[in-house]
Amino acid sequence: MTAQGFLQISIYVLSLLLLAKPLGTYMARVYQNETVGLNRWFAGVERFFYRVSGVNPEKEMNWVQYSIAVLVLNLLGLLVVYFLQRFQDVLPFNPQALPAVTPDSSFNTAISFISNTNWQGYSGEATMSYLTQMLGLTVQNFLSAATGMAVLVALIRGFSRRNSNTIGNFWVDMTRSTLYILLPLSLILALVLVGQGVVQTFSPYQTVSLQETVSYQTPKLDADGKPVTDADGKPVTEAMETRQQTLALGPAASQIAIKQLGTNGGGFFNVNSAHPYENPTPLSNFLEMLAILLIPAALCYTFGLMIGDIRQGWVMLTAMTIVFVALVAVTVPAEQNGNPALTTLGVDQIVSAQQPGGNMEGKEARFGVVNSALWAVVTTAASNGSVNSMHDSFTPIGGMVPMWLMQLGEVIYGGVGSGLYGMIIYALIAVFLAGLMIGRTPEYLGKKVEAFEVKMSGIVILIPPLMVLAGTAIALMTDAGKASIFNPGAHGFSEVLYAFSSAGNNNGSAFGGISANVPFYNFMLGMAMLFSRFWLIIPVLAIAGSFAAKKTVPAGPGTLSTHTPLFVMLLIGTVLMVGALTFVPALALGPVAEHLQMISHP
Repeated sequence: MTAQGFLQISIYVLSLLLLAKPLGTYMARVYQNETVGLNRWFAGVERFFYRVSGVNPEKEMNWVQYSIAVLVLNLLGLLVVYFLQRFQDVLPFNPQALPAVTPDSSFNTAISFISNTNWQGYSGEATMSYLTQMLGLTVQNFLSAATGMAVLVALIRGFSRRNSNTIGNFWVDMTRSTLYILLPLSLILALVLVGQGVVQTFSPYQTVSLQETVSYQTPKLDADGKPVTDADGKPVTEAMETRQQTLALGPAASQIAIKQLGTNGGGFFNVNSAHPYENPTPLSNFLEMLAILLIPAALCYTFGLMIGDIRQGWVMLTAMTIVFVALVAVTVPAEQNGNPALTTLGVDQIVSAQQPGGNMEGKEARFGVVNSALWAVVTTAASNGSVNSMHDSFTPIGGMVPMWLMQLGEVIYGGVGSGLYGMIIYALIAVFLAGLMIGRTPEYLGKKVEAFEVKMSGIVILIPPLMVLAGTAIALMTDAGKASIFNPGAHGFSEVLYAFSSAGNNNGSAFGGISANVPFYNFMLGMAMLFSRFWLIIPVLAIAGSFAAKKTVPAGPGTLSTHTPLFVMLLIGTVLMVGALTFVPALALGPVAEHLQMISHP
């Protein structure tokens, strides 16, 4: 790694850690209802919302009621996003007169955005109207993020309460997450991004003249406007020329801000944060990367404050940061070293003239290798999924790291709320394993970890791998799944494995290289996203309810300390072992095999 790259990464990590404490303190005050003096206007809006919606903020819920509220909100969100897409051709704010989205794509996208995955099998500027982007996708960016934060807060209350049958009020937790945290931060970031050049307008797309004639390939359509395919089912293209270009515009900055802060990741434009209208400058690139991990990192400090032991929060943040930095240290050199096959062909000299040393295929020259590789690790460490480069063009090892980060369960920072409650589940598994070693009932934060909690934790740990591996196997064994794979061999396998790893862990990024916007993948990936989101949330809330009902057990001589460096290592080991044991065979068939092919190239 170069000195410049080391400096860039160090500044990023240091900035993240410095901001974790003040933001984490503020969020703890929000959830403990200590912010009226700081946010009188927001408090007034909050009270107004409760009055018009009929919510009694003083009435708390047990874990079953809390789960039902989560499911009701997200079901309504799914229906709204689905029907907005299906009827966008007759709804306002559609200056390009874009047609209604197909049923299978609408189904996939609706699930994608309620589950905080934001998988996109479509091109945003060519598919979604301004109304669908704003009222459907942007609103769900707020609500899905607030849902994850609310579930985390409910779990924290499970640890901090004793002999209680309630874990809070979902509607209150969601409202406060949105009103006091997500909205203010998004407004600030959106204004800064507009200042950097991110577009925010209702004007229609603009057509401009080009200085030279441009030739390109476009899919050939039949008389019904459907793509023509050859005998193998591959799309047929035809050559076209043009001297004009259409510049896609729209209210992008408002969506980009919450897509990053809420670890959503769905881009306004097709190439996401590689697009100059989404991410125009090195400063916007840094701020968007910082926004991705800002809330997940700060929630670790919030966790420590709310349970009355700040050391526990630092343990979580330390474990996450150690794994994160280690994987950045693998990805960046892998991309800086590039592909040795290009050196033997003499291509490396051409690349080096523009960007010294490194694999620049699929990367923006504005950002270079380091910022592209760092973003890839950041976005897959969180359940964000936004990209500023094409992961499909990374070296095998450089592409494997983002894939493996998702397969670890999105707990290295992870999504807002969901990352930390996932890491807490791993902590329960870790103390359970430690308890087995010494023959003692495991305890965590003063609560005994018994059979019910271990079973629920097992569901949380096992559902995402089941979705990933079963989905990949089905795709590779069916004609419909194989028809969309355009790259042969190990790389084609990696593309399918990456797609299901992304959907099954609610990330949303894509390797590319497969045609995913087809009924088969829209349905399969949609179901993977749906199960992996809510089959995790419900067991987590069940654990919260179980812990809240228990009394606190005083620490004794045999109690495992969970605020020490030893526990940090135990926690990291548990996360890595589960990820390694589950996915190493599949990774060996994909990126590992491709890496061996690459280095053995004559």
